[in-house]
Amino acid sequence: MEQQLNGSKWEAMAQKALAGQCLTLAEGRSILGAQQEELLPLLQAAFSVRQHFFSRKVKLNMLINAKSGLCPEDCGYCSQSILSTASIPKYTMLDKTTLLAGAREALARKAGTYCIVAAGRGPTDKELSQVVEAVEEIRATMPLKICACLGLLKEEQAKRLADAGVHRYNHNLNTSEKHYSSITTTHTYEQRVHTVQTAKAHGLSPCSGVIIGMGETDEEIVEMAFALRELEADSIPINFLHAIQGTPLAAAGCVPPLQALKVLALFRLICPSREIRVAGGRERSLRSLQPLALYAANSLFVGDYLTTEGQDISIDHQMIQDLGF
Repeated sequence: MEQQLNGSKWEAMAQKALAGQCLTLAEGRSILGAQQEELLPLLQAAFSVRQHFFSRKVKLNMLINAKSGLCPEDCGYCSQSILSTASIPKYTMLDKTTLLAGAREALARKAGTYCIVAAGRGPTDKELSQVVEAVEEIRATMPLKICACLGLLKEEQAKRLADAGVHRYNHNLNTSEKHYSSITTTHTYEQRVHTVQTAKAHGLSPCSGVIIGMGETDEEIVEMAFALRELEADSIPINFLHAIQGTPLAAAGCVPPLQALKVLALFRLICPSREIRVAGGRERSLRSLQPLALYAANSLFVGDYLTTEGQDISIDHQMIQDLGF
């Protein structure tokens, strides 16, 4: 009887989401605190919302690390930051030929969006010109959408990217406003919000997400979802911290699979019509439960991430097929 009542509770939240109403902080916390036996009814409620907006389709995204390391920022989670001693490749902005080759690889992997990501505080004029030149050729020759992730963005830079044909700009909030200074001190939460708003003001679809597992509370996770709803982010990548040796968060634990699934259900119910993407760390946190993530999320990154490896693309394709998605 108790399980039936809980099922009704999740269904009521799904109906609330479908009606355009926002969940309360208490409702969000109850999702993250759901008992193990409540997980399947919770995922079914999230799936009813996901199916309403996205049917059974899964959108695939592939990223290329266009500029690795050499970053002056002190983000505690990042192997490319100035604080990191991790052994990673370090190089300046990739040339156009390499960026075009990456786009062709994205097509081969059945990705609809190609994400050009560069470490750093923000792009220089030269770096932006390199990206713009590559994007213009990709848009003229390939049926791909382009997402750029180049750091803090100025007004004129956003305009240049939009004019070149970039569809979307990614700049993650990463964590909650109150937790932000414990993760990064070289830029502020407000600067990240401003960059998302700048991209949106120039016609770029705003993409902004989070990293779960950096010491935040459940309440702060709910606040992240509220913040992204308020920002009207079109695409929300949910990363689960992949702790890397040589970074300040190297000793952080792995987000457990069941908790990761509850986080995905939370974001689906708070941001019902938005693209929810299972992003970095999914293989490590979700492990054998990865297929269940697609009952809440409607998008995946395929292939490798910035400095960590993803799983073989054939596994992702088979997972989607096996689910009947």
